Formats: sequence, structure tokens, C-alpha cells
Amino acid sequence: MIAATLLVIHIAAGSVALLTALVALVTAKGGVMHVRAGRVYAIGMTLIFLTAVPLAVLGADVFLLLIAFFSFYLVFAGWRFARNRSRRPQPVDWVAVAILGLTGLAMWGYAVALALGGDGQWVTMLVFGGIAVALSVADGLFFRQGLRRERRPAPYLRVQRHLTNMMAGTIATVTAVMVVNVSLNPVWLPWILPTIVITPLIVWWNVRTARQARQARRPASADRVMQ
Repeated sequence: MIAATLLVIHIAAGSVALLTALVALVTAKGGVMHVRAGRVYAIGMTLIFLTAVPLAVLGADVFLLLIAFFSFYLVFAGWRFARNRSRRPQPVDWVAVAILGLTGLAMWGYAVALALGGDGQWVTMLVFGGIAVALSVADGLFFRQGLRRERRPAPYLRVQRHLTNMMAGTIATVTAVMVVNVSLNPVWLPWILPTIVITPLIVWWNVRTARQARQARRPASADRVMQ
């Protein structure tokens, strides 16, 4: 009964998260609809995490447990980057990025165990573990730079970290829907396919954000030269 109740909440929260993620993607960044959709999305993903952990423990499902921590960090960090305009890390940010790094290492270890057991999902754990470690390093370096007031990261870099983590969280949401509803071979393909498709969009968005930041700085630089 407990597992069935948790599963219903888990599915409902996932549906809400998917819908609000789409709204956040198509609305103006920083606008009212984008912000509101992002908040609801974060709540939905939090409920997914809070239900996934006990479901994983009850089912002794290490795979689901690792995915739950990985997915929740993406949304939590994305929310923190949106809120923390000072770009100075707080203790909770360091704890979160450390947990993500450990989760990535645990995924690599579990990938080895799955490979030795002949389970094709070792590919999923290997790829997601790599993403987790890479994000923990990138976010950690951002936080480290944020400790220095005179060399604090540029505002657009905070936006990039926000977009990267939130879009990665969207990948996790789409992946969950695809895994449940689509059957593909090999078994790891539905888990990896959304990452392959959406990652180029994340790269494009980061490049676009950096270009817009450079263009915004040009008039001020020109004024200084003329003076």
C-alpha cells in the first residue's frame, strides 16, 4: 500500500514536472510565466525525489536510487543558480556538489558491477556517472571562483550554470517518460537518447548566452574608449 501510494505521487509529480518544463522552455527567460513554471517544476522534481528514494529502498533498487540523487541535484542546483544572484556559494551548495560528485563515482562503480553481471545498463551508469562528475567539477569551480569578491564569476556565467542544470533536469524528466513508455534495444538506448538529442541544445543556449553578454558589454567599452 505504501509503495503503491508513493508510485501514484511519483507519476503525478513527473507529469506536472514534464508539463511545466515545456512551459519554462518556450516562455521568455526571466519572465513571469517562466519563473512560475520553474517553481512548479522544481516542486514536482522534489516530490519525484522524495518518492523515488523510498521506492528504491523498498525495492532494493540501487539503479533508481542513484538516478534519483543525480536528477534531484540538477534541479536543485539550477534553482540555486537562479536564486543566488551574488554568485557567492553557501554551505548547502558545497554539500550538494559533493554529493553529486560522490553519486557520479558510485555510478561508475555500479557500472562495473553491472558489466561484470552482463547487464546492459552499465552503459547508462557509465554515461550518467560521467555527466555527474563533469557537472560537479564545473559547478565546484564556479563556486570556488565565487569565493573571491574581486574575481567573482560574471553574471552571465551564473545564467549558464542555471540553464545547464535545469536543461539537464529536463533531460532526466523526458528520460523517465521515455523509459516507461518506449521499448528499445539495446536496453540502455531509451536512457541515453534524450541526452544525445537535448545536449546540443544546452551547448547552443550557453553559446547564445555568452554572445548576448559580450554584445551587452560592447557599448560600455566603446563609451570608455571615446572618453
